[in-house]
Amino acid sequence: MGKDLEISYKIQNYIQELSKSLHPVQAEIISYNESLGEVKKMQIAISQCHFLEFITKVVKAKKILEIGTFTGLSTLSMSLGLPEDGLLIALDKNNETNIKAKNFFKKANQNKKIKTIIKPALETLKELKNDNLDFDIIFIDADKENYKNYYDNAVLMVKKAGLIIIDNVLWHGEVAEESNKEKLTEIMRDFNIYVKNDTRTEKITIPIGDGFTVCRKL
Repeated sequence: MGKDLEISYKIQNYIQELSKSLHPVQAEIISYNESLGEVKKMQIAISQCHFLEFITKVVKAKKILEIGTFTGLSTLSMSLGLPEDGLLIALDKNNETNIKAKNFFKKANQNKKIKTIIKPALETLKELKNDNLDFDIIFIDADKENYKNYYDNAVLMVKKAGLIIIDNVLWHGEVAEESNKEKLTEIMRDFNIYVKNDTRTEKITIPIGDGFTVCRKL
């Protein structure tokens, strides 16, 4: 049986050299996040930036919902894949990082496509459902304790055959370590099983960054 390649830093750098160049503002966000210390781990990987922009173009998405924005790297990546009349609604509860993100969006000339909402995401999701909005892509990368709630809402709010993309599903590899009973590891492990058994979607898990699960609504 074929075996997946173990990605070393050397191979990772080689892949990046073969990939398209980052937008200058994407690179600026990454540089800024490096100055933030431990919290920089909330940023997606460069490979995930490319994937999100690419998949947005492939499915010809025009309306995207993002749950969890941080300083805007994933938001900008998807926005770059949207057409000029596209819309990305980005949810977060941190006003300070959101102000920074909005400055990056403006600098990249993507601010007209992006609407940010600052409040607990579950409150906003309820409001958006009442507005009968449906989305081509929903990206989940927020507090792990609410992942099941975010996912269940996403299934209701994404179009048929639309995509739900979920970050951190491999959780630094800890989900595969059966002896690891740390709270967030258990939460992610249980969540992954929940998604696997959900008959409303078909899904694959991709080992880029900290792991993406990509679900297609049936």
